Amino acid sequence: MSDERRRELGQFLRDRRGNLVRAELGLPPIGRSRTQGLRREEVASFAAVSVTWYTWLEQGREINASRQVLEAIARVLQLTGAENSYLLALGGYAPVPLAEVAPIEQAPAHVQRLLDSLDFPAFAVAPDWGIAGWNRAYAGLYSRIAAVGPADRNLLWLIFTDPHLRDMLPDWEETSRHFVAEFRAEAGARLGSAAHTALISRLAGASPEFAQLWADRGVERFSSRQRVFLHPEAGRLVYEQHRLVPSDAPELHLVMYAPVPGA
Repeated sequence: MSDERRRELGQFLRDRRGNLVRAELGLPPIGRSRTQGLRREEVASFAAVSVTWYTWLEQGREINASRQVLEAIARVLQLTGAENSYLLALGGYAPVPLAEVAPIEQAPAHVQRLLDSLDFPAFAVAPDWGIAGWNRAYAGLYSRIAAVGPADRNLLWLIFTDPHLRDMLPDWEETSRHFVAEFRAEAGARLGSAAHTALISRLAGASPEFAQLWADRGVERFSSRQRVFLHPEAGRLVYEQHRLVPSDAPELHLVMYAPVPGA
């Protein structure tokens, strides 16, 4: 496990431990506070591990945690499914070793043909959220996509740095929060890699809003949801966002905006 992943694992545990409400767990308050989270000693006791070992885990020391122990800690901290998966990925138990996937700048030809066959906006996203392919309908929705250079053709980068795209999103604050939390949920195995570190550093330097959301450590799984765009020519457009993973190109995610009937 890299030093960065160990540090992130420790900070993530500290944040989630501090967010718990003692009264909801049937525990007495600490001093005058009624909302303060669990103590380290309490987490260690409930998870059946030693206080010293758990303290070292939060401190990011070079120790190994089994999957069973991490899952026990996740239960104590009442992590969501997405947060549990993120914790396991930080601990080296990611279901797919995405850290070893080479950068993808262009979708395979058969994936591009699939995108082109759709008459509604769709695009392909690489593990680093680089946009590796799109169809004509997506170019109609976001007209600048073809003009953006490969280094900037990243979904997170565009959301946080392109004022034109920001103006198209009436719910930009909510959408950007979802995106950062979903990206973090998928990025656990890549923490510490040079490419991931460079991307986060570049985004944080360019956008204080991204830096704050990243520091908040929100974690969410992708969920289909309604997306609204204010197109400069077509006006208000409403879609339902879905994501599919090609079985023969699992490193890519195809994001599709299906029109909502009657919207």
